[in-house]
Amino acid sequence: MAALPVYRWRLAPDGYATRRQLRARGLRPGGQEVAAQLERPRRHRPPLIAYLYRVDLAKPVRPMTPARRAALARANAARRICPACRRDAGYVIPASLGMCTPCAFPQPSQA
Repeated sequence: MAALPVYRWRLAPDGYATRRQLRARGLRPGGQEVAAQLERPRRHRPPLIAYLYRVDLAKPVRPMTPARRAALARANAARRICPACRRDAGYVIPASLGMCTPCAFPQPSQA
């Protein structure tokens, strides 16, 4: 197996893009292998790595169907329901708490 070409940060040739750059163009990798690698050096730490894909082999993003849109809406709604009190918190429940803020930090009752 041949090694991937490695380019320094901001020096990749035209025709390559990261996943995010492909998505901004309305494209997806479409099953192709990683074509190159981008490295951003950092002091006293390992470099940041970004994988590059060939733009000419990328495929268009699949359109959002009504069923997929409904499933996504249900999944996002489920992330807002507190498992302790079963109410819609109005925001996505933090995974670190596992419940809405009032349930995680109850106010002491005033007597």
